[in-house]
Amino acid sequence: MSKNYDVVIVGCGVAGLYAALNLNPKARVLLLCKQDLTLSNSSLAQGGVAAVIDTTHDSTDAHFNDTLIAGGFKNNPEAVHILVEQGPKEVKRIMEYGVDFDHSEDNSIHFTLEGGHSKPRILHHKDSTGYEMVIKLLQAVKTLPNVDIMENSLVCSIQKGVHFSLDILTGQTHTYVNAAFCILATGGIGRVYEYTTNSKIATGDGIVFAHKMGAKIKYLHYIQFHPTGFANKKSRETFLISESVRGEGAYLLNCHFERFMHKYDDRLELAPRDVVSRAIIEESKQTQSNDFYLDISYKDAQSIRTRFPMIYQNLLKEGIDMTTDKIPVFPCHHYLMGGIDVDLNSKTTIDKLYAVGECSHTGVHGNNRLASNSLLEALVFSRRAAEDINPQLMNQHITFITPEFPQDKHTKQIPAGIRTEVRHIMQKAHFVIPNPEEAHKGFERILELKRQLEQGDYQVNCDYVEAYSLVIIAYLILKHYLGKSSSSS
Repeated sequence: MSKNYDVVIVGCGVAGLYAALNLNPKARVLLLCKQDLTLSNSSLAQGGVAAVIDTTHDSTDAHFNDTLIAGGFKNNPEAVHILVEQGPKEVKRIMEYGVDFDHSEDNSIHFTLEGGHSKPRILHHKDSTGYEMVIKLLQAVKTLPNVDIMENSLVCSIQKGVHFSLDILTGQTHTYVNAAFCILATGGIGRVYEYTTNSKIATGDGIVFAHKMGAKIKYLHYIQFHPTGFANKKSRETFLISESVRGEGAYLLNCHFERFMHKYDDRLELAPRDVVSRAIIEESKQTQSNDFYLDISYKDAQSIRTRFPMIYQNLLKEGIDMTTDKIPVFPCHHYLMGGIDVDLNSKTTIDKLYAVGECSHTGVHGNNRLASNSLLEALVFSRRAAEDINPQLMNQHITFITPEFPQDKHTKQIPAGIRTEVRHIMQKAHFVIPNPEEAHKGFERILELKRQLEQGDYQVNCDYVEAYSLVIIAYLILKHYLGKSSSSS
């Protein structure tokens, strides 16, 4: 494997893979994967990808308007326009890579409906669309002779000088590589919360790397809490009950098995996610109970099993048959709308540093993401990043130098329980309806943990990198929420 590359991509979800596929085939590219190649938030995306493919019954104007409404009109309209106009072309292109979307009986693409959409425009592969996209795009990337892939490789540090230098931990061995350009595609921050639909690697590392390099981080407190995470009574781990379950007719019930959304929004169960999540929290105060349910058991059992095979099997493992039983649900962390601030070509405020996918802030989502716009954003803006980099590659004449990373001679391990404490703080301080008092108190404790990790002589291993990432992510969320000055340290 080379030590010097034209482009290094950190992250192998849909955004990272699609960026690799769109880079100049003559470019030397390194794709870094934190753990297994298919372990990413993209792989867990159930619902689908929203795109106006059928212009007979839908329009990009309608998709544009739905996105702005869901985002509380905090979106960047220019970015939204790019998303909805260029998105259909990218969706058609991934079909050429073999991505298989479900079809109706007449062999036309089947479009489903999710909260906030005025029309059924969501293409899906049963209830595992993200995984289907990752598998097919990964197969295509593996055929590229110009792309090296490193699995189970944790980036510990990124330095920016005349080029980017990355300190990568593979097993117990540190490897150093250089690149003229760096694309961060590191996904979300879900593990900063006690309950999340995100994968176990979603610790916000890329956002922290960008922050340390001086890149602008924007609206990190814009966090989406999905209203229907599986309410697991046995452990902290949860999984998503896709919004498309409600799109196919599921009712949301309170502890008395009564529908209640009519009290909060005329769109009922198909209101945008933030609206439904807040309604559940308000209803829990009214009923003095956190017991809520989704019920689709009135539908044909075979059609449920066919449409939602993954959710059906996951629930069976928990002793619940969604064709006959009510599904216990409650809001949990799901998605980050803020992140590393980028322009319309995914460029950060650091020269030659790009960010794509959930770790980036394109302005597309406003303060609440419209369902199934995330995979679309990953496709559109990773393609734009690659197309912006390609012409610059022709003019690169960099002499790479050996990076100087401090040699880690420390053996002291970080204290146990830091990540657990951070999650507990965030769950109380900045959940669906933030608590200002807990946020102020939590921010002070997070500052203490930040100083402890930055000043302590701890071994730089996976535990340290992820714990430090979560502390910095919590610090930035609460700082942005509380409007703290940049002098806070």
